Amino acid sequence: MTPKIAEFLARSRPHTPCLVVDLDKVEENYRRLRRALPRAEIYYAVKANPAPPVLERLQDLGSRFDAASLPEVEACLAAGAAPGRVSFGNTIKKASHIARAHELGIDLFAFDAAEEVDKLAANAPGARVYCRLLVDNGGADWPLSRKFGCSARTAVDLLVRARDKGLIPHGVSFHVGSQQTDPGRWEGAVARAAMVFTDLRERGIELRLLNLGGGFPARYRGAVPEVEAFGEAITEAMHRHFGNAMPETLIEPGRSIVAEAGILESEVVLVSRKDPADAVRWVYLDVGKFGGLAETMDEAIRYAFATDRDGDPTGPVHIAGPTCDGADILYEKTDYRLPLTLRAGDRVRIGSAGAYTGTYAAVNFNGFPPPGEVYL
Repeated sequence: MTPKIAEFLARSRPHTPCLVVDLDKVEENYRRLRRALPRAEIYYAVKANPAPPVLERLQDLGSRFDAASLPEVEACLAAGAAPGRVSFGNTIKKASHIARAHELGIDLFAFDAAEEVDKLAANAPGARVYCRLLVDNGGADWPLSRKFGCSARTAVDLLVRARDKGLIPHGVSFHVGSQQTDPGRWEGAVARAAMVFTDLRERGIELRLLNLGGGFPARYRGAVPEVEAFGEAITEAMHRHFGNAMPETLIEPGRSIVAEAGILESEVVLVSRKDPADAVRWVYLDVGKFGGLAETMDEAIRYAFATDRDGDPTGPVHIAGPTCDGADILYEKTDYRLPLTLRAGDRVRIGSAGAYTGTYAAVNFNGFPPPGEVYL
């Protein structure tokens, strides 16, 4: 928790649940990633946190933006981004949304299927396009395998198809999985992309762009490699597989920019035991899976918790949200321990919550509104 957030929480005691984000920390994370990969353009993944103050701060820093939907495209433009600095990076898009984005000036689109190529040709004629490759997501806490991307052989055929339909085959992309903790995972993906570049060169198409995706991790409960380690691994892979024929590169960080900049302030609603003999207590918070903590699904993202009673003796707990849905359990298998003195009404701060919490929050499930949001 940054000093700015700590001072705000102590002074204001906001109604909970409430996400509090330090924009100076967002800027610090952006600048650090820029130093680690100076050759790559940063296209901030808007889906991680699309709040206008975040987009505006990043726009002022010179960031570009990766949008996953037409509303995200519009949000980037509203924040002051020029259309040429926005990529429509979702491979699954309505034809009407492609047309509207192109009308707004967006000229860079992703795809991974023949039908998507045809939609782009019909609704964004002459646009630059890149094909997403299917790559291994091992090492990622939140894998993206199978839903997105295609084989290298398919990518070659699709990029030829794009050229033949009047589009500009601009490059390829991949994503090694969100919260990727292994810097070495970019090696195989870069190698696969380089083969596509070579195969297309032999077919008369000179690609210019390699989109290295996102995946850069944030710190939750455990340590992760520093961003510099990822920069070094990616740079080495690029030199190994592209040599002096280096393409333009871009990255799409989201989590690593905003996660550690945010704290989700919550309140204990209930502490109970299912039986007096149970060693494990149940701690119910006023925020759960449907209030923005969807990434606790399968206990994939393991947030850190802090309380005003830290320092007191602790015991094992299961942690759950406030709704009447039985799926609203955050942690039942992971070993969490919280103070034995914890009681209803106590405040609990959930760390590194600046990414994917506000956007995952359901609207009024069980009547609970999404968490409030404050940007400092």
